[in-house]
Amino acid sequence: MTQVAVFMGSKSDEGVIRPCVEVLEKLGISHVFTVTSAHRTPERTSRLVRELEKDGVQVFICAAGLAAHLAGAVAAQTIRPVLGIPVTASSLSGLDALLATVQMPPGFPVGTLALDKVGARNAAWLAAQILALNDPDLARRIDAERAAMRAQVETDAASL
Repeated sequence: MTQVAVFMGSKSDEGVIRPCVEVLEKLGISHVFTVTSAHRTPERTSRLVRELEKDGVQVFICAAGLAAHLAGAVAAQTIRPVLGIPVTASSLSGLDALLATVQMPPGFPVGTLALDKVGARNAAWLAAQILALNDPDLARRIDAERAAMRAQVETDAASL
């Protein structure tokens, strides 16, 4: 069973979104990672949402730049949580993608994360926390990773 679907609007976004997949892998979360576009391939996007829901996907993560309608297009087709990662892809420094991702009509929310790689990592962490509501083993893995992060801060502080 696939737990999380990670969609990006363009192959050129892979380097920015790859940290999301790395966190999912580190936490042992099954996922699919693919390209689909709200504008260029709307039928593919719809088909993927339907097929992946049948496969058990619980959370959709969508990354896009410019008009950034991918997360909204997915949110229009599912009641599963949709997390959006705005990608910097224009002279507007990602503001266009951020606003397109965060400004959703009532009833079709997209949980919007930070821009680019930080948003990609946090989208995976948030998806993990959502899944951990019904998965005590995953909750323990998240706790262990957070403990390691805290220990690293202590180590870094001691080295100064």
